[in-house]
Amino acid sequence: MARTVKPIRLVTFTSLYPNAVQPNHGVFVENRLRHLIASGEVVSRVVAPVPYFPFRSPRFGRYGEFAQVPAWEERHGLTIHHPRFPLIPKIGMNISPYLLALATLPAVRAAIKAQGGADVIDAHYLFPDGVAATIIGRMLDIPVVMTARGTDVSLIPRYPVPRRQIQRACRSAAAVITVSAALKDGLTAIDVDPDRITVLRNGVDLGLFRPLDREATRKRLGLDGRTLISVGHLIERKGHHLIVEAMPALPGYTLLIAGEGPERASLERQIADLHVGDRVRLLGARPHAELPELYGAADALILASSREGWANVLLEAMACGTPAIATPIWGNPEVVAKPEAGIIMTERSAKGVIDAVNSLFGPRMPTREATRAYASAFSWDATTEGQIDLFHRIIAEAGARV
Repeated sequence: MARTVKPIRLVTFTSLYPNAVQPNHGVFVENRLRHLIASGEVVSRVVAPVPYFPFRSPRFGRYGEFAQVPAWEERHGLTIHHPRFPLIPKIGMNISPYLLALATLPAVRAAIKAQGGADVIDAHYLFPDGVAATIIGRMLDIPVVMTARGTDVSLIPRYPVPRRQIQRACRSAAAVITVSAALKDGLTAIDVDPDRITVLRNGVDLGLFRPLDREATRKRLGLDGRTLISVGHLIERKGHHLIVEAMPALPGYTLLIAGEGPERASLERQIADLHVGDRVRLLGARPHAELPELYGAADALILASSREGWANVLLEAMACGTPAIATPIWGNPEVVAKPEAGIIMTERSAKGVIDAVNSLFGPRMPTREATRAYASAFSWDATTEGQIDLFHRIIAEAGARV
């Protein structure tokens, strides 16, 4: 039931947002916003800055992709502006929030004007995005909510200057959201007041991620026998190499790896060196809408990451009836919390993968129906309700101070 006639006006501010060139980039932020907008109680303009790069050639990798991102686009009925900001690799970390704030301030002003005002700036990822958003918020006298999502808590605060900037931003923000309790604990450990932190987990789209015609998909993909799947960017911290390393000790299993990234050549060499090319397939990047078929075709998802805040792939696979195997880090135990969800590895290693696979594929392996039922408790409804309640409180407090 709607609580207000006038909707809450947001400016969603984040560099983690999909675009026409990188359709899977930050899709978890877009998904949360889409469900929030669908409530009918919120409207938003999206400011999703991308680093400036002058050359559009693919030989420059992801920087060349940044150059191809359009300045404006429409996605799912939302207007997205992609202003450019200067990014100085390696040496510019300490000043990046200030460069980001200065470069995007005009875009934020334009977003506010286009929707007739803004009640809250909703920033995703603490550094540099959240820090920059609090700078802009102070300049425009608009409250800021920041959402911490993973490495902005587990990695970046190891650097002294960014840690202090994150601490100041958390004190300046009207509220801080974390997508897992583990991330709240991580912020508390760097002296962020726990009373300022609200845990609002990510959800899963139960309409998109659902059991499909499993046998038809397996036949189309030429799958026979037990199948494992790993989904994510091909970078070291995602741990795909650990799963490949485990494959010689898992005869009879096929591994699908969906994703693209700088580690592809290394993984190809590893697959060849271990002589598992007949059982390991690199599928490349896959559109988000194709993932339900891939999850459903597999018997288990493996997530071997070293850092995750709340890994959406876990719930996505479970919603398709596929149990998960995950490393014992950060938010993973909060997602894989019961036997019907899957199993948590004892250690992040090839041995951990082997032991977990052998344990999961035992007499107590959950049914696909039980795994789907577990995931069904994680719709977006509670997260959307929690956001709306938080925004209403912040707006009321801001009005009381006027």
